[in-house]
Amino acid sequence: MATQEQNKILTQTGRDTPMGNLFRRYWIPALLSEEIPLPDCPPVRVKLLSEELIAFRDTQGKLGLMSEYCAHRRVSLWFGRNEENGLRCPYHGWKYDVSGQCVDIPSEPEGSKFCSKVKLPAAYPCVERGGVIWTYMGPAENMPPLPEFEWAMVPDSHRYVSKRLQECNYMQAMEGGIDGSHVSSLHSGELNSDPLHKGTEGAKYQADLRPKFEVAGSPGGMLIGAKRQADEGNSYWRVTQWIMPWYTMIPPYGDHGVHGHAWVPIDDENCFAWSMTHHPTRPLHETELYAMQNGQGMYAELIPGTYQTVANKSNGYLMDREGQKSGRFYSGVKGIGMQDASLQESMGPIVDRSQELLVATDVAIVQARRRLLAAAEALPGGAVPPGIDPATHHVRSASFKVPSNVPLAQVEDRFKAKLGEAHTSI
Repeated sequence: MATQEQNKILTQTGRDTPMGNLFRRYWIPALLSEEIPLPDCPPVRVKLLSEELIAFRDTQGKLGLMSEYCAHRRVSLWFGRNEENGLRCPYHGWKYDVSGQCVDIPSEPEGSKFCSKVKLPAAYPCVERGGVIWTYMGPAENMPPLPEFEWAMVPDSHRYVSKRLQECNYMQAMEGGIDGSHVSSLHSGELNSDPLHKGTEGAKYQADLRPKFEVAGSPGGMLIGAKRQADEGNSYWRVTQWIMPWYTMIPPYGDHGVHGHAWVPIDDENCFAWSMTHHPTRPLHETELYAMQNGQGMYAELIPGTYQTVANKSNGYLMDREGQKSGRFYSGVKGIGMQDASLQESMGPIVDRSQELLVATDVAIVQARRRLLAAAEALPGGAVPPGIDPATHHVRSASFKVPSNVPLAQVEDRFKAKLGEAHTSI
């Protein structure tokens, strides 16, 4: 249980809030590269940490992410003309480069220097890596090295990345990602039918509804082990990596690749749920890509041209009561991703954590909250937030079977990511 004051700190991410200041010290996934794929293509609205921004790729391919509204009459630059290395407001022709600097005011007299004095209030550096456009929104003097998550470093053919809108605070979405106990109930029907899980040895061990958890701090965040009974004398471990501030690396099933999420705040009541799958040693198979692109596994079917899911709050998530009765879909909602999203959104935009009744299997959730609160509290004193050092990204999740008397600490070598080397999973 969190107090109402702690809940406020955890869930508010706007400017000059404790968590907002913390999150602005990290490189943030802002867009998929596919959203602004070509020079001079249409600009895209972006809302991050409650800031309304516009993104564009100029004539030379440079990326810009800056305040959405023109400095003149506050027109949205989404209507802007992306031309000749700048974004031009269609109202009166004021033009801005990727740094937010105004470079042309057509109505000004010849020789006027007024243009040089006009700059949008915010403009953030951007880089591309792993099919994602990342931005840094914090103080320039504290800019960290670029992220080195394995999924972002493998060849394009080894990776699939997507995102979907989720209508709730990032925290309750992320807490679902580090809650290993709900898999045995909420996702039980899907594990028996989904092509990314079906037939794997690990899926059958999820029938154990009483997993035992071991949680250990790591340099970047936390290692979360869920231990279930396997065959005689053996235990089945699923070990999730949580990397601050909002990344989860999900234990794989079989050889279908390593999965992960990022829960990025749009504002305090909405987030983007990013999903990433990669294989460290081979290209993804066509059957795997088809499943991901068509909303299977942890992915969701999207309304074409948007990142809004087909199943959503407005249509009751396409609830299938017959499927719920038969056990085909334990909650009545199809798809692992939407099973999670539907229940997390049902809590309301920001859940009141002071009303919770937590149990032993919630230990990872409690520890994550404490780690975030501690990092936000330490930031004004000059502490470097965990998870900024790229070395902390060189880890993997894992699923494996070992003798029941082998503790998690003895198999820590399974969680180190080495590019080009196979991962551990059953």
